[in-house]
Amino acid sequence: MATIGSVMTAPVVTGLADEPLVRAIRRMHEHRVGSVVVVKDRVPVGIVTERDVLAVADSGRLDELRVGDVMTTPAEAIDESLDVAAALQVMRERGFRHMPVVHHDDLVGVVSLRDLARLATIGPAEVPRGLKGVVVADTEVGDVRGAEGFYHYRQYSAVDLATSRPLEDVWRLLVDGSLPATLAERSSFTDEVRALRAVSPTVAGVLPAIASASEPLDGLRTALSLAAAERGCRPIFDLDQAERRADALFVAALTPTLLTALHRLRGGNEIVAPRDDLGYAANYLWMLTGTEPSPAHAEAVERYLVSTIDHGLNASTFTARVIASTGADFGACITGAIGALSGPLHGGAPSRALELLDEIGTASRARSVVTYKVQSGERIMGFGHAVYRTEDPRSRMLRHVAQQLGGPLADLAVEVERCVVEVLAELKPGRELYANVEFYAGVVMAACGVPPEMFTPTFASSRVIGWSANVLEQARDPKIIRPIARYVGPPPPQPVPPLEGDRIP
Repeated sequence: MATIGSVMTAPVVTGLADEPLVRAIRRMHEHRVGSVVVVKDRVPVGIVTERDVLAVADSGRLDELRVGDVMTTPAEAIDESLDVAAALQVMRERGFRHMPVVHHDDLVGVVSLRDLARLATIGPAEVPRGLKGVVVADTEVGDVRGAEGFYHYRQYSAVDLATSRPLEDVWRLLVDGSLPATLAERSSFTDEVRALRAVSPTVAGVLPAIASASEPLDGLRTALSLAAAERGCRPIFDLDQAERRADALFVAALTPTLLTALHRLRGGNEIVAPRDDLGYAANYLWMLTGTEPSPAHAEAVERYLVSTIDHGLNASTFTARVIASTGADFGACITGAIGALSGPLHGGAPSRALELLDEIGTASRARSVVTYKVQSGERIMGFGHAVYRTEDPRSRMLRHVAQQLGGPLADLAVEVERCVVEVLAELKPGRELYANVEFYAGVVMAACGVPPEMFTPTFASSRVIGWSANVLEQARDPKIIRPIARYVGPPPPQPVPPLEGDRIP
């Protein structure tokens, strides 16, 4: 097996914590590298990557920032003699994408996770459970940097997009690769997707039967599959990029209409048709409740929807990409993703987090309830995340949204979050647990009139955009995703035993 010294980038590009960030960026570009190792007396003290630069690129403060303002610390280093497989495991376990390389504590290079993943040969016995940390695809759609509490859509911070752009702009970014640069570009895309929101008479005719038999998210699989079949969606393998894009927009545009229709029918109400004069979130609330929402409620829900469009290679997105790799049609890809999202370990937590707040009831009970749950080892719904090891940036943004909306539930949520952090610090030192997106998502949606049974379907109404972008990207790769499993049963081949007792005639 090759060692790190044979694959690292050397000589390493270095920088100082107090130098201007733009100077370090210039060196990255000049040397065509993805990182600058920050040193003090030749000892690595931090690292700045292209992703760190992207996180602050739109802040308008690039000229003011120093390297130390954005670098990741501490800069853990690995020895150049370490073999590639071992180094790959270290980087995956610690969530690093770049690491300085040393020889007898002297800085000699830098290595990236992508370099190692392409070179290392991982045997079946070495693959972690759940494929945790295993790189299975290259993507330009977006990424999650759990150790830093940051995620992005293409080159933009997802939270920045959620607080500055309407959902249609971000939808265009994910599907077409760029944000609208003018009002005319925005209007053109918005008009294009609005024309795809209406349910056909054929599909509308069967929605009552679907609604009576299933919850909205389960019914969506049936309704969307029928709609795709009626449209004549063909295998993406047989389509050109323009045809794939058309199917992607159709599926994503129709999903919110189907979800709200199924919800209303299940409650004994008539379907509310979409309105062309309303933005995405306002129209969603209109179709859901039959009442035009206030601007504050529409804005709050829109921020939530934008923040949940994509989030790395989660279970549902991976499912969509696996199906896409077979060349199946768009309806099949998205229907499979919906199935994955329906699992309680993936998309079902917002309502459960709200149940925690209902159980606590008042701020005066928060500490005692949280303490009991921590001491008894119960799971605290709405806290912890499979990727983030710091505060979930989506939760941070939605906390602010909830506080802007105000009300007793928002106040209680803030108090419960504070209690969880404090109680864990006292009873479980070193075990950090932060609120995730589901904790405040339930508070925001409840304040805006979304019933708990529609929390996960509302999540799906935006995540379908991210699934679509990933399917479009996967469709450009002709290689089918076909991993292997590690067999752990009795050793083969064993002789086939004869049937005891009566013979089979």
